[in-house]
Amino acid sequence: MSTPHLTGNPGGRPGRRPDASMTLLNEVIERPLDPGYAAAAAARREGRAPRASIGSRVLNFALALVLGLAGVWAARELRVPSGGVPSASSVLAEELRQRSAVGDDLLIENEHLRAEITERQAALLGPAGQGLLDEAERLSVWAGTTAVDGPGIQVTLADSDRASRGEPGTEDERVKDVDLQVVVNGLWAAGAEAIAINGHRLTGRTAIRTAGDAILVDLQPLVSPYVISVVGDPDELRTEFARTAAAAALNLLAQQYSISSSVSPVDELSLPPGPGTSLRYVTESS
Repeated sequence: MSTPHLTGNPGGRPGRRPDASMTLLNEVIERPLDPGYAAAAAARREGRAPRASIGSRVLNFALALVLGLAGVWAARELRVPSGGVPSASSVLAEELRQRSAVGDDLLIENEHLRAEITERQAALLGPAGQGLLDEAERLSVWAGTTAVDGPGIQVTLADSDRASRGEPGTEDERVKDVDLQVVVNGLWAAGAEAIAINGHRLTGRTAIRTAGDAILVDLQPLVSPYVISVVGDPDELRTEFARTAAAAALNLLAQQYSISSSVSPVDELSLPPGPGTSLRYVTESS
């Protein structure tokens, strides 16, 4: 007497295959080749497959050649703009240059208007108000709304050589906005009287931020190298700055990320005025 296979059914009776619910998977595993392809392969082995004529072969070759040439032409058209049409990046770069030029002209005009206002204030107040004008001028230096000349130092930060060449994987070797923020705070703590970055004067409301790969100072994009001009006593500034955490941060950037920096004294610096302050609110004094 034969013994049936164990299937888990009571009474030992034959039952369904354990993989009976996986019909599609079984078809893929047991018959990986489509029946039509299998029949065509068998016909070729037995010599029953129809042979392609010379005309059809030539037609297929010509069709493949045309499709290849069309693909190459399409790729070239996509990579190289035709008819002298400027690319989107060049249009944006030109617009940025134009807007920057307009902004510079407005800053110059603003400085002329500020000087004219100062002259008219002096004419209206007369000798009696000269003390108030002197006090306002002194405060305007600290507010950053008046041009400043005098000795000081220059702190220069620059991206690494690899980052300057645009090599991949060098994002950490670029100067970040936080690096400039740390250095500027250290210079204020060292006794700076006035500070400018690449010619842009810093005030109490100046923002140093990042937009993409560019660092913005009051929404003005700057590029490496970043020259921080500081008006003040050169010897005192260098001594006090060396004691701040900003000096240690510069050493760390040089050692780990190859970001170069230097601190050098300057006999005469000329810092432009910053943007004018806006009146937020006023209160009536009692």
